[in-house]
Amino acid sequence: MEIRALYREIINEHNLYPAHKKDLDDPTIVLNGVNPSCGDDIDLQLKIVDNIVVDAAYNGSGCAVSQASADIMIDRIIGLGKEEALELAGIFMNMIRGTAGREEIEKLDEAAAFEDISHMPARVKCAGLGWRTLKEALEL
Repeated sequence: MEIRALYREIINEHNLYPAHKKDLDDPTIVLNGVNPSCGDDIDLQLKIVDNIVVDAAYNGSGCAVSQASADIMIDRIIGLGKEEALELAGIFMNMIRGTAGREEIEKLDEAAAFEDISHMPARVKCAGLGWRTLKEALEL
């Protein structure tokens, strides 16, 4: 299977069967993220204990790219410290802008499926919505 086809399948799977699209019982941080250019909207919920992301979830609506990106992001950040999660958010945003290096992109695991978004300017904001919201939430 071609790598791009595999990446499309990963994105489609997370959009159709999201593992983290739900409400948390006791989130410590809740932040709404909106992409005004297309209407994508998420409520990111984080449970932070001792500076560790112990759980996370989101709700919202939007295109497959924004929803799958948020779901994959949450897979990647649960169990990480706030600083590590912020580092990944920076790498992801650089990747979708086309400025991240290969070693950095490898740190993203499944989120690297969005690397080709850098060639689709209209989708960059969609893919980055969850990550931008995460960055804002962790910097509160």
